[in-house]
Amino acid sequence: MKNKLKIGLLLDNKNIPFWSYTMLKEIKESDYAEIVLIVYNHSKNDVENTQKEKDSRYKNIIYTLFRKLDKKMYPCNPDAFEKKDINTLLSVDNINVNTKKDKKYDIINENDLSQIKKYKIDILIKLGFHNLRGQILAIPKYGVWTYQYGSKKLSSKSLIGFYDVIEKRNETEVVLQILNDNPDADKVIFRSYSLPDIKSVNLNLNKMYWNALSFIPSKINELFNIGEIEFFNRIKEFNKEPHFYSDRLNTIPNNWEMLIYIYKIILTKIKNRINFNSYFGQWMLLYKMNSGNAISTSFYQFTKIIPPKDRFWADPHIIRKNDKYYIFIEELLYAENKGFISVIEMDNNGNYKPPVKVLETDYHLSYPFLIEDNNKLFMIPESNANNTIDLYQCVNFPLKWELVTTLINNIKAADSTIIYRDNIYWLFTNVLRNERSSIHDELHIFFSDKLISNNWESHPKNPVISDVKRSRPAGNFFEYNEDIYRPSQNCSKQYGYGMKINKVIKLTKTEYKETVIDSIFPDWDKKLSATHTINSVEKLTIIDALMKRRK
Repeated sequence: MKNKLKIGLLLDNKNIPFWSYTMLKEIKESDYAEIVLIVYNHSKNDVENTQKEKDSRYKNIIYTLFRKLDKKMYPCNPDAFEKKDINTLLSVDNINVNTKKDKKYDIINENDLSQIKKYKIDILIKLGFHNLRGQILAIPKYGVWTYQYGSKKLSSKSLIGFYDVIEKRNETEVVLQILNDNPDADKVIFRSYSLPDIKSVNLNLNKMYWNALSFIPSKINELFNIGEIEFFNRIKEFNKEPHFYSDRLNTIPNNWEMLIYIYKIILTKIKNRINFNSYFGQWMLLYKMNSGNAISTSFYQFTKIIPPKDRFWADPHIIRKNDKYYIFIEELLYAENKGFISVIEMDNNGNYKPPVKVLETDYHLSYPFLIEDNNKLFMIPESNANNTIDLYQCVNFPLKWELVTTLINNIKAADSTIIYRDNIYWLFTNVLRNERSSIHDELHIFFSDKLISNNWESHPKNPVISDVKRSRPAGNFFEYNEDIYRPSQNCSKQYGYGMKINKVIKLTKTEYKETVIDSIFPDWDKKLSATHTINSVEKLTIIDALMKRRK
């Protein structure tokens, strides 16, 4: 039996944010790691820095007031930053240390370092201190791990999440890294891109920190399972390409800059209110019949199928039978706000019949993925509202479907899509790892030797992608010139904003690689603001799009 990895914590005091308390609770209750030491920072350096900020606060008083008002107007429950006493969670040895300044870095003295060495720590998790460098980085066997929040350089930690909202950024980055004495040589363990909540800085911060709490436990578990050599080979591969930073350093805005920002925020809110009162967004379908059996790629040529104003149609998936196309869709009536599955019958000339309901439950259904296996037709509709991935079989085509089995239980999963390859069923789906994170961000793979199975194995590299721009499935895999492509959603501007087309480079039980080869944006029609599903069978290609309509 393997020995658990020994974890140490670097903290400023015993009162820690709720998000990190939740993360440490997960580690404590795991079978792969144990927390054996807490190192507390008793230095006055941070106090001195805080005092410097206070001395210059009159220059930034509007910024300070804005942040306080934002937090009051947009409270979070639970709040990621609510203080929790770590002593209610852990009863382990403590060491109090002092640091000294060396240029802009904090250095722990040698006497304190010798005390820390006695614990033979595998990983130190940095959740406090300031710019920590020096010999402490070499003491744990696998380094000092820490988070870096935001893809832009900041002059103050208080700015984390602020410019995402002010500048309405389409993505924000969180990096898990191993510290090095040379900051430019920090090793990235994991990088994630998510959609900021541009409504509020406080909401955005909460989303960012809740999203990130799973990263450290996941990577500690990976290290425990695959071992040091393979783990650090993966890190070496992950850091093979250089990353450059060419943007300006973001600083705390002065009072005049804040007044300009506030003016823009108010203007945007007025504009949004006018649009809300006059228009609504409606998902509809677009299709094209090709002359040959190839996917259609010029969307301005597509014909619209517009639903009545009381509902939307989305997530089209196709099966061809009896010399006709059957398009299965999510249909949702706004008055009920619960999706169900319907089918549209279409002939070879593009003539179609109105949708007919084929599957409804007491919870929301969408994304009716179709797969044929052993001459039988199956469907996996999205059922994350039920915390399941369910498999249905068609028993009377196309109108009657019966539940066969639950493939995976106790999972929040979106847009499950299967490809059968190398005698294995590969299930791609986006997973919500904790209830306060986002389901748009992380793609997971599960695999099985049989389709009808309750024993789907999780890919060891899960999440194989953590990027709001390209993780969530957007339709079935398709083949083009003997290569396999995976459509994915680009949710960086809004949910379902656009799509990425990704070429699958490697798919095995231990590896997954893909590369983005093209992007699809809803730019061919000024009335459209999003498009997030594409499927093609023989001559028919169909997509969905979000259209702006007058109320």
